[in-house]
Amino acid sequence: MLVRRRAATKLLFLPHAIRQMSRPERMISTAEVRAVIDQGDIIEDYPDDARGHSALMLGGGTGGRPIHVVCSPQDEFLAVITAYLPDPAEWTDDYKQRKTK
Repeated sequence: MLVRRRAATKLLFLPHAIRQMSRPERMISTAEVRAVIDQGDIIEDYPDDARGHSALMLGGGTGGRPIHVVCSPQDEFLAVITAYLPDPAEWTDDYKQRKTK
């Protein structure tokens, strides 16, 4: 998988990701993001994103809490665009699909 191959080279946390991860109600560590990338699943793929190919991944963080990570494979690294705790009101119980409105 391209995402994991790029992550094995280098991770680059974009400023937006750092801001989102450090919000007091989230406090998502870089180790948790790494675990999502290494062991999680791609639940949405965006090959035609205007900013370049990206993907939404789901994995477990500390205590098994669900974490979503949006990342973009680049030539020599994996860019972490954002990481957040999915809102149960917006996602199915397994956090893999968006609820329809």
